[in-house]
Amino acid sequence: MNTKDRIHHRLERSRAPSVKNWDRRPRADQELGESATVDCGWGRLLFGQTFTDPMVLAAALQDERPGKRDVALYLSDPHVVLSYAPQDLFLDPSHTFRLWLERYQSCQRRPKGFQIRLLNSRADAEAIQRLYIARGMVPPGADFIWDHRTSKVLTYWVAEDDQDGSLLGVVTGVDHAAAFDDPENGASLWALSVDGQAPYPGIGEALVRQVIEYFLARGRSFLDLSVIHDNANAIRLYQKLGFERIPAFALKNKNAFNEPLFMGRQPEGDLNPYASIIVNEARRRGIGIEVIDASAGYFALVLGGRRIVCRESLSELTSAVAMSRCDDKAVTHRLLRHAGLRVPEQARFEALDQAEAFLSRLGSLVVKPARGEQGAGISVDVRDAETLERAIAAAKGVCETVILEEYVEGDDLRIVVIDSQVVAAAIRRPAQIVGTGQHSIRDLIQAQSRRRRAATGGESAIPMDSETERCVTQAGYDLDDLLPEGEFLQVRKTANLHTGGTIHDVTADLHPRLAEAAIAAARAIDIPVTGLDMIVPSVGGTDYVIIEANERPGLANHEPQPTAERFVDLLFPQTAAREDDT
Repeated sequence: MNTKDRIHHRLERSRAPSVKNWDRRPRADQELGESATVDCGWGRLLFGQTFTDPMVLAAALQDERPGKRDVALYLSDPHVVLSYAPQDLFLDPSHTFRLWLERYQSCQRRPKGFQIRLLNSRADAEAIQRLYIARGMVPPGADFIWDHRTSKVLTYWVAEDDQDGSLLGVVTGVDHAAAFDDPENGASLWALSVDGQAPYPGIGEALVRQVIEYFLARGRSFLDLSVIHDNANAIRLYQKLGFERIPAFALKNKNAFNEPLFMGRQPEGDLNPYASIIVNEARRRGIGIEVIDASAGYFALVLGGRRIVCRESLSELTSAVAMSRCDDKAVTHRLLRHAGLRVPEQARFEALDQAEAFLSRLGSLVVKPARGEQGAGISVDVRDAETLERAIAAAKGVCETVILEEYVEGDDLRIVVIDSQVVAAAIRRPAQIVGTGQHSIRDLIQAQSRRRRAATGGESAIPMDSETERCVTQAGYDLDDLLPEGEFLQVRKTANLHTGGTIHDVTADLHPRLAEAAIAAARAIDIPVTGLDMIVPSVGGTDYVIIEANERPGLANHEPQPTAERFVDLLFPQTAAREDDT
């Protein structure tokens, strides 16, 4: 071995993740100055290696501000710090990964459909806030983000959609050298968030690479990050980029946000996202929870002498009569029409020639089962007799009674009404894919389904069925065709979340006339909680038709609107926050 190789070998060995190399106690000749903390908006980052007294570090963690989520990292003796406040602190079940920046392998492939750039406007800060809320993360606050736009310690990058300029993702870089003259010359990556409804692959990877290349250019030695131990997809990405596990551990406070991390697996852990969002809100208020049937979404909420059984957002406060009115789409249609609300023309299927005559008169139809949910058996924009016959057969597979309905073009609007108040409004868009020029439509659909499942806890995916094939064929393609790069293709006509649709909050833009129509519809059905589905030319206009009412609307995916909060307010009004408390 020559001298050059021996020096290289010693350098490699000195950086190996041994116990000796991760001893965080400062050397006698090492001056770190005061204990270092960085306010990240969502909470403080406490650099454990700069605290010489574990009792002081424990006390600093306990000084967490309300609504924040502090993290103490790089502790040489986390068990000792924990011993000073075991009732308030816990060892975070996350892994710490490190990338030695000199080993980074760049990628020549550039993002398609989006670009990575720095935060540059107040609107960016507000969009970042919404991204964090939508992903269930503690948001830093738009004011905090904007005020720190020129910080030398915190740097924000965003992924911007080339089509409409919307933000699809965000990440924060923390420069340790700028924060406290870190003798190790490091940096770290925090708060990576990607819109679960983004149509493009590779957004998270592009954001991470941007942080890596930024700190590489600034001469930093390494980039660290922390990731929950069971986030297999994220860990796979980090390992692909060259990150390696290091023995650095974090402590956090036992607060309401962190509760799932230190309480262990609870019985309600098997509930789907639509039940979980309600259960989590109830737990925050001290309401007891009994899981009755997790797989079906049944649970009971208990406080004092009051016990209410729910199936997701359907509770005992909804009468059997109201539920049956929503369950039968023909009955819903008649009730709303009698109440003076606008509904599309509708007929019950009786015979094929009658259905063809109805189609001939209207030109395009929606064919759906009289009873059913989650978009099952529904065919939209049926234009010819052959497709009509197949659509009727598909609807009969769900319910023997089939409804023929006028097809109305426009945006699919869902309005959630709770206790005669509009709580949320969202445009629902059908599933679509974006071409790469290299992958078949079938492969793109499967890849998009994987992303949607990961973003929704398994609730959303694009079915590979005859309806998807019909939509692809109607657009002039075959499932095995390559879709040209950058071309968008809508692969479903219905916008249901369960069939891969996406949901976009428009509550602030909703015209008062549409809100009034939704409230009137809920009162006509006499139901306390419902999701009204409308077709509208514009959410800012007055035109609409109501196509359905849902007795068990999904309350998840409506962030930042307080759907679960208003639902629990309805069930347990004594726990609702008073105006003078907020």
